[in-house]
Amino acid sequence: MMIVLAVPLVLTFLAGDCAHHKRGGGGQVSETNGDMEGARTGTWGGEHISLEVTAQGGQVEYDCAHGTIDQKIVSDARGRFDLRGTHVREHGGPVRKDETADSHPARFAGQIKGDTMTLTVTESDTKELVGTFTLVYGQRPHLMKCR
Repeated sequence: MMIVLAVPLVLTFLAGDCAHHKRGGGGQVSETNGDMEGARTGTWGGEHISLEVTAQGGQVEYDCAHGTIDQKIVSDARGRFDLRGTHVREHGGPVRKDETADSHPARFAGQIKGDTMTLTVTESDTKELVGTFTLVYGQRPHLMKCR
């Protein structure tokens, strides 16, 4: 009779343990279950681009431009995001005191997979494609600033 009672108890324990593992332990649902995840804060680098991700958004540096991502970088369950910010074109030579920055509203769309981010930047007002970049978390950026 004890054997019959023990089997349901073992099965109940194992079923509870499996549910615990699916949730990632500690009762938190993992990002694979549909949670929205923020990009890791810190430096993301690539060819011709550097992105410093903060809790509020990010600072972008290109070879001959810079910009901001004005929203927290949060991706959906597939790692995708689409955010607003600014893109400021730079030029070689000195910047004059009375010079107005060549600033444009911009769209920053992309996808994060692990430590790799694909980022497409488009000026919203001119519809001009700035470029599509591949960035890696913690990688040193390769920039050649305009002089």
